[in-house]
Amino acid sequence: MLGRSFGRILCFATVLFLGACSSLLSQASKGMARDFATAVLNEDDPQLVREAAPSYLMMMDALLIHHADRPELLLADAQLNSAYASSFVDDPIRAKAMSAKALHLAFSALCLRHPSLCTPQQKSVDQLSSSMQHMDKGDVPLLMTVGTVWAGWIQLRAADWNAVADLPRVRLLMQRVVEIEPDAQQGAPFLYLGAIDTLLPPALGGRQKQGIAELDEAVRRSDGHDLMAKVIMARQVARTNYDRPMHDRLLNAVVAADPHASGWTLENCLAQDEARKLLKSADDYF
Repeated sequence: MLGRSFGRILCFATVLFLGACSSLLSQASKGMARDFATAVLNEDDPQLVREAAPSYLMMMDALLIHHADRPELLLADAQLNSAYASSFVDDPIRAKAMSAKALHLAFSALCLRHPSLCTPQQKSVDQLSSSMQHMDKGDVPLLMTVGTVWAGWIQLRAADWNAVADLPRVRLLMQRVVEIEPDAQQGAPFLYLGAIDTLLPPALGGRQKQGIAELDEAVRRSDGHDLMAKVIMARQVARTNYDRPMHDRLLNAVVAADPHASGWTLENCLAQDEARKLLKSADDYF
């Protein structure tokens, strides 16, 4: 569940894309792109987005052919590849390939902005923390992108403990975002922190109490619109603790909610789809 917030990520990718392409797009084109992002976020037909997003991916890949030195373009392409792989690609091999491409793009952007961080996977948590202390609000889009893409890469390799070992580094990036700008993307850093802290059971190092508080904070900062936080809590807390009443209460609330809210509709429809799948499999799980 680390990389499922497709609606938030696509909007963020579009913002990055516009920032990078201000010299390449006319004002009319930029306005249309902004409207495109808004339309996607407010779309209640995920299948339509599934079919439309690849064209946007190809467009960004094409721009990178001659603009591979533009961090914003690299970040936008990384975000969309990661989100699409996590939300819409059913073939595990293809999804892993797309997430690996996304992580390479994100790390390339990080290297261009901060050459001392070209190989973040090879740095210890303390080294990474020290390297990020000088970052400020201008680095929030970079930190959010690298963090969400890295989280999506780990999610698709959940059975690989070498990949899961990167979680503390991803958590560090998100924690730094919270320190700099806690309201970034209407609470998205807390969603990812909560997902990370509840991913593992306490016996294996998970921080369930802290994760629950972070997921609750994500809901609060979204003014109650973030249904995905409740899905993550059901999957990673209720199922881990074999708490069927909590599991069904959270998921039934998600399914019963009106998904339509400005800027949240697509993500909420995806959350409801996931909630229905979890409810359907509940008898086999519990």
